[in-house]
Amino acid sequence: MAARSWSRYSNRTFYLFVSPWVAGFLLLTAVPLGYAFGMSLTNFDGSSPRWRWIGLRNYSELFRDADAWAAMARTIGFTALVVPLSVAGALGLAVLLNRRLKAVGLWRTIFFLPSVVPVVAMAIMWKLVFNRDAGLLNAVLGVAGVEAVTWLVDPMAFYALVTVSLWGLGGGMVITLAALQGVPPELEEAAVMDGAGRWHVFRHVTVPMISPVLFFQVVTGVIASFQIVVQPLLLAETNSIAEVGKVPRGTHLYMVQVYEEFFASSRFGYGSAMLWVCFLVILAITVLVQRSSRLWVYYEVDNDGR
Repeated sequence: MAARSWSRYSNRTFYLFVSPWVAGFLLLTAVPLGYAFGMSLTNFDGSSPRWRWIGLRNYSELFRDADAWAAMARTIGFTALVVPLSVAGALGLAVLLNRRLKAVGLWRTIFFLPSVVPVVAMAIMWKLVFNRDAGLLNAVLGVAGVEAVTWLVDPMAFYALVTVSLWGLGGGMVITLAALQGVPPELEEAAVMDGAGRWHVFRHVTVPMISPVLFFQVVTGVIASFQIVVQPLLLAETNSIAEVGKVPRGTHLYMVQVYEEFFASSRFGYGSAMLWVCFLVILAITVLVQRSSRLWVYYEVDNDGR
């Protein structure tokens, strides 16, 4: 009787449980995406009711916009540098804190705390650290006899932004640490008994076992790095976040250009077109990473279920 009632109500139960996700996806993802695409086909300025349909003109202009593609190139370079450093740094911290250390819980908390600091507070804090005249970093360099460095202007602004982006390694560290603790110790012990050194055990046993987690961090890191906008705006030596034109060229990433089109130039249609192109670029890179995962990601169960 119980089996028959489950068979009768299984479909209804399934749709009941997935309905919150479906509603959230439609209202918070699908509808905004469709609205943004529709806006990208207009010359809407964000306030005037007089807007008209212009078709693909925004996209045509975007493909000829040298500034937008230069910002995209800087963003790709920024991503290519920050994502590997973030994954490697999180892995290194996780390996270090996976050992039996004194007060290891305290150390884990200390390394994790920066990842929960609000991004605005973090950017303002680092702006004070990088300040040329009164910053902590230049004060330390001054003790070592190094002249003060202007960190927040070109060409050092890019490296300052990279440093700020690497500040929150704690979130990735916790995920990687959980993956390391899930590696069966029997596999590592068997490799040691076969004569493998510590480095070979880590490279050929530990890393393949946690490679799905590393793959997850690469994908999410790529998506997050393409969406960075608050940090470059707050790190710039400006009196207001609205002064987009004063953002150093090295940190004028693609989303900063989008912000400028939306809120400085009031070109909501053109900015929406830029966002859709950014979405397609992120999607293409994600697909490439997914395809490459066949070469370096190990699953205990094959993708075909065997």
